[in-house]
Amino acid sequence: MPYEGVGRRRELAAAALGRSLEPPKVNAEDGVTYGAVEAEILDISPHVLIAESVDGEQLRLVIAPWATAWRGVAVSPGDLPIGARVIIKTLRSGAVIDRIWADITRITGIIRSVSGFRDITVELDCGPHLRPRTIVIPYRSSGRVRVRHPQLEPGFLFDAIGLVDQGATLAYLPATSQPPYRADDVPRPDYGATQSKVSGTAVWSDMPDYGVAYPMLERADTDCDDAEVSCSRLPYLSLGSMLYVRNVCSGRANLLPIVACGCVAGRFCDRCVECGTSPRGRVAELSAAAYVELGGELTKGCFNTRIGLG
Repeated sequence: MPYEGVGRRRELAAAALGRSLEPPKVNAEDGVTYGAVEAEILDISPHVLIAESVDGEQLRLVIAPWATAWRGVAVSPGDLPIGARVIIKTLRSGAVIDRIWADITRITGIIRSVSGFRDITVELDCGPHLRPRTIVIPYRSSGRVRVRHPQLEPGFLFDAIGLVDQGATLAYLPATSQPPYRADDVPRPDYGATQSKVSGTAVWSDMPDYGVAYPMLERADTDCDDAEVSCSRLPYLSLGSMLYVRNVCSGRANLLPIVACGCVAGRFCDRCVECGTSPRGRVAELSAAAYVELGGELTKGCFNTRIGLG
């Protein structure tokens, strides 16, 4: 569902329930979020990057001396190619670049078919908000991916981080260890009362809209037959709700709109081990910009989180 539809839902809910349309604010205890910029590189030097944002604004940003970049491998920021699509983490009111990820993508879905011997082609169902994708696991990355994804067979889950290069989607890094069960056999959550605050794993995806994909949405509300699946005991929420998301590792938090159904993320009953070990289950799938704002590293793929209704 496009973001305009989600925004309209929030307007109607606010009018019906007598709520303010302005979302509640996070406070000083929730930490200060980083800046996140999605753009295309127009020109770059070791010290300055000129880019065009997704809104068509031309940006001139200073590259900090300690800044790092990634484009399949770690590279010097000044070596990134003109035309690369980048996600930039910024400091100091958005003027200084701390980190750049170029042409990065995340491929999370249910395997539909596998072909090839050296370079492996995988067809994935990535859910209704991302649609099917065809990806290639290059031979040089296949060993690393296969170690953590031993079941490259239809019906099993797949999750990797890679690169979009000349129109091809290449999987380089496994984002998690593949669950041992099939996607249609997700473990049920433990018995017990649903909590207003839930701990688990937050991940990111290539979703086009800024916000969160959340697993526990009613199927009739989302037109998603695969919703309402999670191994975490999550409360039912609706599209347009504001979700409080806290990065337990960085101490930063934000209120983010629920813009899509996290029907694929909810099928992963894994843990994040970035700072300690999270409880099992993906409880929020963030857009890349929202994830970076909370201090998430895109190549690491997850952070321990605590969520609640905003």
